[in-house]
Amino acid sequence: MIDAAPSIFNEISKLENSGESAALCVIIQTQGAVPRRAGAKMLVYEDGRFVGTVGGGELENRVRAEAKDAMADGRPRKISYSMVEPTRGDPGVCGGTAEVYIEPILPKMELLIIGAGHVGEKLAQLANWLEFDVIVSDDRVELCTPEACPGASIYLPVPMCEIPNHIKINNRTIIVLTTRGSDVDIEGLPDLLKYQSGYVGVIGSKRRWAITRKGLLEKGVPEAVVDSIHSPIGLEIHAETPEEIAVSIMGQIIMECNRASGQKM
Repeated sequence: MIDAAPSIFNEISKLENSGESAALCVIIQTQGAVPRRAGAKMLVYEDGRFVGTVGGGELENRVRAEAKDAMADGRPRKISYSMVEPTRGDPGVCGGTAEVYIEPILPKMELLIIGAGHVGEKLAQLANWLEFDVIVSDDRVELCTPEACPGASIYLPVPMCEIPNHIKINNRTIIVLTTRGSDVDIEGLPDLLKYQSGYVGVIGSKRRWAITRKGLLEKGVPEAVVDSIHSPIGLEIHAETPEEIAVSIMGQIIMECNRASGQKM
């Protein structure tokens, strides 16, 4: 637990700039004898720190576990706890019930674009407009600049294998490879696949992906990890221009992030 003296709302306001994930846990309804009444709050961070309390003990342990799950899947939840009989799994013996609402507070999705060619350039601009935090990387230094590829907040003119040395990759990171060929992908992608990102997509034809897939397997990347990669990337909208391809890619990313079907409305 960290110092609970600061207001929970002050701590929440700091999250936007810190890039951290957290979950706000609020008791919204109680009945009978309970440790804390409706309105009690606790802010739980991804690393286990927390501010405030919803009553301590096993009840609070369970709420913190649910908060961690909420941060992982991005979904709010409402949980009811009965504190009557521990032998049947209740978190206490107070005799009452408590209902807790858990709201994940997550940073913006981060889009890592590797390859600052024509499609990468348009993708960066579109993603920026869609309010993603955009990072552009390309080992061709002359392309990896705000002038050549506007829209990003971070530029990494380094080989793909060095990217994890400069940024933290987690489940809020979307990785898109708009690179110049399979050889680049096969060489650099295994180092990125060691991290639990939210999405990985690779541009190219079915034939190019078949070559890349074979190369990744030969480098020892587990087949299940390779099969989780989206390639050819994007939704089927017969996209041809870099602008259209960027729309196709971002459409698929939004669909995956929102767990949507992509079907007609």
